[in-house]
Amino acid sequence: MSLKVGRISGVEIRLHYTWFLIFVLVAWSLAYGYLPFEYPGQSNVFYWAIGFVASAVLFLSVLIHEVAHTLVAQRYKIAVNSITLYFLGGVSETAEEAHTPGAELRMAAAGPLMSIVLGVVFLGLWGIGPLIPLGAIAVFQYSSYINFLLAGFNLIPAFPMDGGRVLRAIVWGRRKDVLSSTRTVTSVSTAISFGFIALGFYDLFFFGGLEGLWLVIIGFFINSSAQASMNETRVGQALAGVTIGDIMTKEVFTVEPGYSVQQLRDYAFVARKHHGFPVVSGGELVGIVTEEDVRRVKPERWDEVRVQDVMVPAGKLVTARPGDAALDALIKMSKAKIGRLPVIDEGGKLVGIVTRSDFTGVIERKMSFRK
Repeated sequence: MSLKVGRISGVEIRLHYTWFLIFVLVAWSLAYGYLPFEYPGQSNVFYWAIGFVASAVLFLSVLIHEVAHTLVAQRYKIAVNSITLYFLGGVSETAEEAHTPGAELRMAAAGPLMSIVLGVVFLGLWGIGPLIPLGAIAVFQYSSYINFLLAGFNLIPAFPMDGGRVLRAIVWGRRKDVLSSTRTVTSVSTAISFGFIALGFYDLFFFGGLEGLWLVIIGFFINSSAQASMNETRVGQALAGVTIGDIMTKEVFTVEPGYSVQQLRDYAFVARKHHGFPVVSGGELVGIVTEEDVRRVKPERWDEVRVQDVMVPAGKLVTARPGDAALDALIKMSKAKIGRLPVIDEGGKLVGIVTRSDFTGVIERKMSFRK
């Protein structure tokens, strides 16, 4: 769950709900821990005000970091759908992965390089010293430190950090095999994640510090993200060059909008044992009706209620064309949280349907030849 807050370079900017929690947590930790230690003798108002400003600058820095990735991706004609800020930083959602190791290297390195630039800028502003108010000095000092830390953290050679993608680009450039390279970096990521978790538990048991809990969380996050990246690469490689027309089912059982719900149940759901059917009139797709739509009708009204009364109309459907890339269609389905896509031609005629099992089948067949 996330909140849209604007656009930059045509890319939607969103705040994940966890961002609000960590924003306040960072401000609190600065107000009660870092700032009183670095700048003793100031008022609580000073500490809280600077804490919130510094927290805002932190997330602005993360946003600029992600925008740097986005601008390089756009240079390589890779669409970026959105940038989401969440509790562990930010993520740019791209429609596809880089096509070459060189493109991936530049995309991945852009973020940390931008963080280093920001760190140098804030360091220079902090160095002005007596010429600016104390509050500004505190913000610039923290912002310089946190941007250098952000760059260093992201250069850890593990997914999903930028360092993991830099490492994959280097290995990919030598092996000329993105899947093998991803597998290698996933193994490195797993080892690093176990290291974070072990250090975290050590700190928790022997020192009882909050840092240990963060290390454990980061370790589990790296491990799960590395496996997710591996799976995404497998899927992307398996579906490369595959179109919807290659995998869709062309012989589709359809129902008419004038059927009663009772007829729909008897002749479609009971007989065919599918969970949904396209509704077609004169060959043209006019909607889709599912078991869930039928459940909303009381059984005593099944004879009088028509399919057209309960179906989802075509205008509200997510559809595909035969020439669409299979990977793009799979992303569509995942975003819409649906299990099937009707396939229509330019004139709106239904020419097939594609389901999750169709994607699963082609992925399994392709991957059976890759180890």
